[in-house]
Amino acid sequence: MAKPVLAIVGRPNVGKSTIFNRIVGERISIVEDIPGVTRDRIYSSADWLTHEFNIIDTGGIDIGDEPFLEQIRQQAEIAIDEADVIVFLVNGREGVTSADEEVAKILYKAKKPVVLGVNKIDNPEMRQQIYDFYSLGFGEPFPISGSHGLGLGDLLDEAAKNFPKHDEIKYDDDVIKFSLIGRPNVGKSSLVNAILGEDRVIVSDVAGTTRDAIDSQLTYNGDKYVIIDTAGMRKKGKVYETTEKYSVLRALRAIERSDVVLVVIDGEEGILEQDKKIAGYAHDAGRAIVIVVNKWDAVEKDEKTMKTFEQKIRDHFQFLDYAPIVFLSALTKKRIHTLIPMINTASENHALRVETSVLNDVIMDAVAMNPTPTDKGRRLRIYYTTQVAVKPPTFVVFVNEPELLHFSYERFLENRIRDAFGFEGTPIKIFARERK
Repeated sequence: MAKPVLAIVGRPNVGKSTIFNRIVGERISIVEDIPGVTRDRIYSSADWLTHEFNIIDTGGIDIGDEPFLEQIRQQAEIAIDEADVIVFLVNGREGVTSADEEVAKILYKAKKPVVLGVNKIDNPEMRQQIYDFYSLGFGEPFPISGSHGLGLGDLLDEAAKNFPKHDEIKYDDDVIKFSLIGRPNVGKSSLVNAILGEDRVIVSDVAGTTRDAIDSQLTYNGDKYVIIDTAGMRKKGKVYETTEKYSVLRALRAIERSDVVLVVIDGEEGILEQDKKIAGYAHDAGRAIVIVVNKWDAVEKDEKTMKTFEQKIRDHFQFLDYAPIVFLSALTKKRIHTLIPMINTASENHALRVETSVLNDVIMDAVAMNPTPTDKGRRLRIYYTTQVAVKPPTFVVFVNEPELLHFSYERFLENRIRDAFGFEGTPIKIFARERK
């Protein structure tokens, strides 16, 4: 189910990131826990009471060298495009400014629900300062304090009243849903067209659930698929093409609805940092992943070119060491026939369930080969392991003390599971639980 999207909009220095972190419930670091990936977290999942939603901090969207008001305008327009509900944040200590009025003018045209939050109202005596903000024309201002967490419940109650009920299209269980993500201009649309243009493909389009997205249903060699087109993939315009982080926002809803995500890289340009950022979100979401190197026809090649490029991908995408790599050209359709079989493999492994008895044989053999670690005289004891979920495959290891299962040994166990059962194309998750 696609979650509703809440965006926080406002001029600089009103506390957007502080409110974002408060709502998400944790201080989100710029440095992620995936090795080799650093990214600004301007988008996250959150929940309030019974509502799950995604939230955008537009302050993290860097427009570059644009003038001050133009940056505010473009950030607000991105939020309007992406959000179901907008929180318009102002600074209660400074009163209404001309920049606030500029944001308000943009939001008038949005035809989206807007909730006005007056930040930095840190104590009850300051509440009378909110009344000036009625002049912005968005109804009752909600006094809040990002630094103390005051008033956020009332603000989120009001926002949640306006969350839409997304009518998700239901597909049969045997339908594989996949999407394409990547930087602008890596050839995602061309690749979609190349897949849909294959002789063995039967296509039907259905309206997507998120604005201008289109789900393309296709049958290939008797199997059923849905291509979830990234919302706005075909949109053009300065903000859409030049704002790197915008491509992340555009990708996230598609990732949410997918079984398999194709991370598309421009073979001619090579690997850029933004490729890793976007791929990191698919990995975080636990989706099956295939890395697709497009425009391979434009690369000068010898017998070592493909192997060298593959090694570069493995070096840069160390957290995707399970993802297969496909080299192709959407333009010439060369090697395009290799893509669907790889999607099938990734999807099957993403849903693979392993018998508990066989799994425990593998784990016990692994422990015999490489005994469990010790810490300050305490040794990790593994009693048994079971698979508790699929999509992605998730395993619980029952142990004496969960904190003794260090990352390095967890990685060793993951590698042994992969050696035994494959799991090509899918992340797997391992959790330690104390045996009661």
